[in-house]
Amino acid sequence: MDTSNPAAFVNGESIRLYVGRKVRVVVQVIQSDGGSLIGKSTDDHQLVIKGSPPTQPLTKYVEAIGIAESNQSIRAEIMTNFGDNFDPQNYNQLCQLANGEYKHLFI
Repeated sequence: MDTSNPAAFVNGESIRLYVGRKVRVVVQVIQSDGGSLIGKSTDDHQLVIKGSPPTQPLTKYVEAIGIAESNQSIRAEIMTNFGDNFDPQNYNQLCQLANGEYKHLFI
C-alpha cells in the first residue's frame, strides 16, 4: 500500500481546503453520462466527478479518489461502487473528524 500521497477524507464543505491535492469522497449518484457523474456529497453539496466510472453498473453510492480540481469537482483516478445501503451521516462525521481536531490522525 502506497502511503506517500494519502487522500484526504472530504465532504462538500471541506473539499475547498484541498484543491489541487488528492482527496476521497463518497457521493450519492444523481446523474452519470459515462465520462463524468454528478453526485450529492454526504453534507448535501453537488459535486462533479470526472473520470471513468466503474465497469459495473453504478450503485446508489460511489467513492471517488482523485485530485480536487475546484471546490465542486474532482478528477477521479479511481471510482468504487459503495452499494445502495450506505450511511452518509457516518461518513460525514468521519470527514468532520478528519478535518477537525483529529486531523493529525488522518494525514
